[in-house]
Amino acid sequence: MGWVSFVAIYFVVWWLTLFAVLPFSVQTQDDAEDVTPGTPGSAPRGPHMLRAAFRTTILASLVVGLFYWLTHGLGYTFDDLPLMVPSNLAR
Repeated sequence: MGWVSFVAIYFVVWWLTLFAVLPFSVQTQDDAEDVTPGTPGSAPRGPHMLRAAFRTTILASLVVGLFYWLTHGLGYTFDDLPLMVPSNLAR
């Protein structure tokens, strides 16, 4: 796998991870009991994108690192996936 493929995989994993991380630790305006007029109460209280981007980068790095370790360290490929499923489940 070349470095371009590795960067592409990291980019895709980073975006998927971002959408998984965004809902965590968000405080809504209803929770803070400080609703700005003209906005829904479920709107976030303040910006938290920098914190979400930091968490996303850490989690995506761990996932891609695990992928790299499995493919380059242990030598697994996509052809090995059917062999990882127990035989009684592969019917």
